[in-house]
Amino acid sequence: MSPRKAAALRDGTDGLSLREHLVATAGRLIAERGTTGLTVRDIARAARVADGVLYNHFEGKEELLALALHAHVRSVERDLGPLPARPGEGTVAGNLRACLTYGLALHKAFLPAFAGLLPQPEVLARFDALPNPLGEGRGLQAMLAGYLRAERDLGRLTPSADPEAAATLLVGVCHELVLPRLLRGAPVPADVPPATADALIATLMNGLACTS
Repeated sequence: MSPRKAAALRDGTDGLSLREHLVATAGRLIAERGTTGLTVRDIARAARVADGVLYNHFEGKEELLALALHAHVRSVERDLGPLPARPGEGTVAGNLRACLTYGLALHKAFLPAFAGLLPQPEVLARFDALPNPLGEGRGLQAMLAGYLRAERDLGRLTPSADPEAAATLLVGVCHELVLPRLLRGAPVPADVPPATADALIATLMNGLACTS
């Protein structure tokens, strides 16, 4: 006779192990309410297990939260889809504007979870020790720089264009629009303010010396 499943796994967990179920549950709570004030009891109740069960599968709350945060970032990127820019299609300016909107949405979706963990550096250290949740070269800055390098290879940017610097500038604006407001408890804008977008795109176009 096969061993009886834990009660929490009998319905709707898609064949997950109990450890995977706990990570998925914690990730869902992070997506719904963030990490501020998230307790072991909250996770256990949502997962329909006793509080102590978590310590049978993880070294502690810090390991579970780091793994859940890792899963949350993967989920955010998966839901947003690929970078909205394809080399050689549209205009570089239009593609950069679309990437700016994408970057703001990406930062709004996952930065609140990181901001809520600032008082818990061990969780952040454990997260940092995990593989890149987006895969190598899959962070926003890396993807944007890769797109711009491809445009340079196509001749739509001058040979002297610096894709890495341009990508850093665009990502920095996304950080500035989200993180300081989160830390002050101020509302994050739903969209990139038009004046900010216009100024950034003009700066990037001048710096990249775009030909189209």
